[in-house]
Amino acid sequence: MMKAWLGIWPYVFVFRCDAVEVILSSSKHIDKSSDYRFIEPWLGTGLLTSKGKKWQSRRKMLTPAFHFKILEDFIEVFNLHSSKFVTNLKPNANGELFNIFPSITLCTLDIILETAMGTRINAQDKPDSDYVKAVYKIGEIIQVRQCRPWLHPNILFKLFGYAKEHDECLRILHGFSYDTIRQRRHEYEMKKQKEESNEKEEDIFVGKRKRLAFLDLLLEYSEEGSNLTDEDIREEVDTFMFEGHDTTAAAINWTIYLLGSHPKFQEKVHEELDSIFGDSDRPATSGDLRDMKYLECCIKESLRLFPSVPIMAREITEDAHIDNYTIPKGTTALITTYRLHRDEKQFPDPEEFIPDRFSPDYPIKRHPYAYIPFSAGPRNCIGQKFAVMEEKIVLSSFFRNYRVESTVKREDLLLRGELILRPEDGNFVKLFPRK
Repeated sequence: MMKAWLGIWPYVFVFRCDAVEVILSSSKHIDKSSDYRFIEPWLGTGLLTSKGKKWQSRRKMLTPAFHFKILEDFIEVFNLHSSKFVTNLKPNANGELFNIFPSITLCTLDIILETAMGTRINAQDKPDSDYVKAVYKIGEIIQVRQCRPWLHPNILFKLFGYAKEHDECLRILHGFSYDTIRQRRHEYEMKKQKEESNEKEEDIFVGKRKRLAFLDLLLEYSEEGSNLTDEDIREEVDTFMFEGHDTTAAAINWTIYLLGSHPKFQEKVHEELDSIFGDSDRPATSGDLRDMKYLECCIKESLRLFPSVPIMAREITEDAHIDNYTIPKGTTALITTYRLHRDEKQFPDPEEFIPDRFSPDYPIKRHPYAYIPFSAGPRNCIGQKFAVMEEKIVLSSFFRNYRVESTVKREDLLLRGELILRPEDGNFVKLFPRK
């Protein structure tokens, strides 16, 4: 472990699996640290940032929304925007160098907006829309503020000129969310009234799980007695949008980068996809996802080397004991996922890309807290199944159509460890059509 001070505030860096387990498995240390407060103007106190009873009630309420049967209904959306992603890449499939990262990000933004809010902004065709620009800009401002202690006080944040642009982003983002909520609530009420007049009560919600956005499910919960206000719904929809956008884009990007750096593993992915789809260009089904076993190993190994969230912060709410150390109450624990995933005892040759590490036949058994790309314990990521399904469909669509060559060597790779682990200068690759 390592300790550090930010002014008068103590921090401890934790990156060994047994030490990580003490914190993440605890039902006491479940509150996010105060460092997350800079996200609250955008997300409020939704599932990511809420504490105590509010977090417990929201988690319990939202868990059924991520049931596999509901997630299956999103496959159509995943396929739709993945197809657009593949089509838009065609002009670049000429073997010339280009940055693929922006295209990936726009694809995941389209997916998350339709699955979260049930609306389309066609970010892949209109990357300069106000909403898209506001999403990118506010993330940048939040990161700048988190890393600069002198910007933490609101008065200095305003004095240095950041607050004006920050508030303008909030106006665009919250305005879009509230407008969508009002529109969907009105549509929901009209649909309910029509069905009540024409159908038996037991038939009102027939097919209600079919292609319902996350927002629609929240509206149902509010009608069924959960007492969710428009503000409560906005918090959760914006949280889902924030957490499910950049994280999946990063995971997809790093998988493409690593497979582009290792042609023999990319060839195995091509072989697996060809065995599933043949020469067909049909969309992927839930059955196909279950058959993408080797692709899943590649995704998992990519998340090991480049976890989307490289550091997680928890508030120590009562003294914690790790080995011979006492971590006092009030300390912020920084769980360094990037370092945790490189433990030589758990992952021999830790810097090597070896997808078979995640094969059921791999001989080495790991500590349950040695690999936590979606966190672990009671506050693990509620949307991890959603993320893996999305990543499989986007990546399978990509590799069914293209062969990729990465041009930046690992030793020359520059990383930005912000809220999300990104490539500093983008991901420059060469793309070739397979057919």
